[in-house]
Amino acid sequence: MAPKMNETTLAAAGAAAAGGLVAGAHGAEAQDVSALLEKIRSDDPQVRTTAWLGAGRVGAPALKPLAALAAGGELEVGRAAKRAMWKIVRDAGRPGADSERRPVVAALLPLLGDEQPVAVRREVLWMLSEIGGNESVDAMAALFSHGELREDARCALQRIPGRRSLAAFRRALTRVPEDFKINIAQSLRARGVEVPGYPCQKLVPTKQTSVKPIDR
Repeated sequence: MAPKMNETTLAAAGAAAAGGLVAGAHGAEAQDVSALLEKIRSDDPQVRTTAWLGAGRVGAPALKPLAALAAGGELEVGRAAKRAMWKIVRDAGRPGADSERRPVVAALLPLLGDEQPVAVRREVLWMLSEIGGNESVDAMAALFSHGELREDARCALQRIPGRRSLAAFRRALTRVPEDFKINIAQSLRARGVEVPGYPCQKLVPTKQTSVKPIDR
């Protein structure tokens, strides 16, 4: 007869099994990312295309290494890497995929950091505009102070609904340089807020004209 296992032994065995499952899952995940990157780097355009079209299955763990390829790879490799990132984002943004959306957003946010090239950060802003929510607002609004990215940040954040993003625009109107306040005011107007003192530039004449109204 086999010896009985006490509760402590059973718990230890369960923990070991769970740990083995987690390690196995992480190993499979790393293999998926590695395989995707290898195909994205391929010299064969068909292999690259097939790879980025299937990138949604790999998901959030692939975003950081794909961003590195997009920034530093050969032109076509970088293009395929960027397309793979967008595929992951759009797959995660489909209806009913919130459990996938959250880790993708979490993986994108660090890619807004100063260590990333401007081109990558710009692309990530627009990716977040597709699937980001309240968790993305502060990181996006922080780029209102970046000379090259502030307009992308403004337009991307304008696409994220809710009180938090609106509050970020209200704060920005008091903090950004004067030459950018009119842009922030435009975003506030797009959200239904009146902004005295900063008229819509589309309504301001840019040239003098001699045309007069027709007398009736």
